[in-house]
Amino acid sequence: MSTEEANLAELSLTDDGLIPVIVQDATSREVLMMAWMDEEALRRSLTTGRAWYWSRSRQTYWRKGDTSGHIQRVRSIAADCDRDCLLMEVDQTGPACHTGAVSCFFRPLKDPSCEN
Repeated sequence: MSTEEANLAELSLTDDGLIPVIVQDATSREVLMMAWMDEEALRRSLTTGRAWYWSRSRQTYWRKGDTSGHIQRVRSIAADCDRDCLLMEVDQTGPACHTGAVSCFFRPLKDPSCEN
């Protein structure tokens, strides 16, 4: 078994065989989005250098940017300490969010200017 295969085997996937991935811009460090991967999407991302995900609603793979042109080139992928979540650093072309926003995280639940 290769090192890559061993690392994949150690991941803690959901009952559906998925793992959440947080996507971060490698340059600005801004969190861009959250998506889901299965082992095949992760392999595709590692081998092609482009970000692949699993769509839970459409039940199919999608490569970021194939429709919008807003591609993500993978710089690194790391697992958290429990191996149940991934952090992927990317070079983002264009906005990451399907709404056209740079990041999907633009809706604050609490005003950051509020004191604790």
